[in-house]
Amino acid sequence: MTLPQPRRPAVGVVLAGGVGQRVGRDTPKQLIEIAGKTIIEHTIAVFDAAPEIDEVLVLMTPGFTGEVERLVARNGFGKVGRVLEGGASRTETTWRALEALRGRECDVFLHDAARPLLEPRIITACAQALKVHPAVEVAVPSSDTIVVTAPGPHGAVVGDVPDRSRLWRAQTPQCFRLPVIREAYERALADPGFADRPATDDCGVLLRYLPDVPIHIVPGSELNMKVTHPVDVLVAETLLRFAAETPDG
Repeated sequence: MTLPQPRRPAVGVVLAGGVGQRVGRDTPKQLIEIAGKTIIEHTIAVFDAAPEIDEVLVLMTPGFTGEVERLVARNGFGKVGRVLEGGASRTETTWRALEALRGRECDVFLHDAARPLLEPRIITACAQALKVHPAVEVAVPSSDTIVVTAPGPHGAVVGDVPDRSRLWRAQTPQCFRLPVIREAYERALADPGFADRPATDDCGVLLRYLPDVPIHIVPGSELNMKVTHPVDVLVAETLLRFAAETPDG
């Protein structure tokens, strides 16, 4: 039986290194204003208000850290310790965050800045899970059938249809005890083949380089959407305005 560990400080890491070309903007999508505030303000606010989070670290697109620092000051986000420049990829941005926390004994909650509708109960559930498990993945069961494609003579064809009951859609935060995810990234960055086949998220790095470390699933939420395409901006704005107008929202 795995016993709960003593509480470690928890750092919410808001990853905002991308520009967001798919959403159709030249400036970072995290600075798009929806429901009266920028996306990144909504996201930081959730972590800043979470009692389980002791500190917030923001990784922002190079050239825009000053803008985020002004937003932090304007909102009085007291838990934001630093706003740092992100990297050219998700992997590099995460590594910069881990380097900024070098030498710390803490848990890290790695979260996409473009998911502004994160519910506080998910942070609570992740914090509880990290008392027992070294790594946590927030995910929701797939309501869609997923197909695996194969190359065909005129384009992609269906190669396989996996059992949907075993398929979940990954979200964030992805949460870890810091030494665990650091070791996984150190192994990844030491692997010459990693750049040719980079992982798409942090749990993917852990699964590939420390496969014996179990990753516990915490149920996410369909509301915890990622703003990626232009229509997502409209959906997120509607949901955020609805939450603001709901007494318990």
